[in-house]
Amino acid sequence: MILVSPEDRPALKKAGFLTRDPRATERKKYGLKKARKAPQYSKR
Repeated sequence: MILVSPEDRPALKKAGFLTRDPRATERKKYGLKKARKAPQYSKR
């Protein structure tokens, strides 16, 4: 988009379209079913 219209860069940056979202999936831990989901708890 910037290559097509460089004059729109400030507006795009202010709207947050030029930054990459750094969030990534959390790794699965051993002993758990997923990254945070634990196996079903049994009282007895």
